[in-house]
Amino acid sequence: MIAATVAIIIASAFSQAPIPKPEAKPKPPALGVGAENKPAAGEITPELTEAVEHGLAYLAASQNGDGSFGRGRYGRHVGIAALCGIAFMADGNVPGRGKYGEQVSKALDFILANKSESGLLAADGTTGPMYGHGFATLFLGEVYGMNPQDTRVRDALVRAVDLILNSQNDEGGWRYNPVPYDADVSVTICEVMALRSARNAGIKIPKDTIDRAVRYVRDCQNPDGGFRYMRQPGTSAWPRTAAGVASLFYAGVYEDDSIIRGLDYLKTNAIVAGGGPQMQAHYYYGQYYTTQAMYLAGGDWWSQWFARARAELLATQTDDGSWIDHQAGNAYATAMSLIVLQMPNRYLPIFQR
Repeated sequence: MIAATVAIIIASAFSQAPIPKPEAKPKPPALGVGAENKPAAGEITPELTEAVEHGLAYLAASQNGDGSFGRGRYGRHVGIAALCGIAFMADGNVPGRGKYGEQVSKALDFILANKSESGLLAADGTTGPMYGHGFATLFLGEVYGMNPQDTRVRDALVRAVDLILNSQNDEGGWRYNPVPYDADVSVTICEVMALRSARNAGIKIPKDTIDRAVRYVRDCQNPDGGFRYMRQPGTSAWPRTAAGVASLFYAGVYEDDSIIRGLDYLKTNAIVAGGGPQMQAHYYYGQYYTTQAMYLAGGDWWSQWFARARAELLATQTDDGSWIDHQAGNAYATAMSLIVLQMPNRYLPIFQR
């Protein structure tokens, strides 16, 4: 190795030619103004509008009499009911108002009917309830933020937030069950978003809780910029990296090397534009959080990602207006897809910085 180096130096001295330098890796674009204040050109197309209308009609038709959505294992799940409610709210509907105001009201009634004295939002028999609890608390925060006179929602929201605060573990994260024993990035983003929504609606959230969550998420980042599932050594993956970056944004961290490296990892590794739902586990989860991360990053991050994500989701919508997920169900997949496609509407407070 030393001899080869010396030979290059001697040769360059005789030829007067400079020694070639290795190509530098292009720097990822810097963070700028989030997309909430700077829309990209052509975000909303006629094709997108038609797909959203078709998808919302499918969701409305799939709502059960008790306000839940879908069938099977996840048929009575507060998290999926919340996501469906958020999908309707992203179109401008609120409880009792708008084309789908009745559907939002029924989803709200279902979630409130499944609150416990402890504050946990979960239907009977739900395993790993903190996922659903986080989504349901987020939904309540968005509803209460738009109607702070609703004392039913405020009471359930405060209790739900208290349960989240009391379930944070020593590492700073959350896990499947409402006990402070373990943590992973996937559940942690659900609780961080719920706390952010509640804070936006006027509920006091301790700064220390958020600071500890930020430390936990940062501790889960790998040298390649991606995020592993837990603090213990593990591989990076697209969906949990999206969750990690989104966690930092929703915790109020907007200018940070961890975010830039995470976004750069997503740009290279996210399965979109040819991947499709059947090519990647947790596809809709990854789409949901990546789109939020890119939206909050703004600039080229947002414009380039959303064009690709929109094209793929429009191409994979079925004739009945749904999107398909064989594990969590079509109501889940459809709600997630509709939330992604309606980000340009900019109606929901949670998607603002």
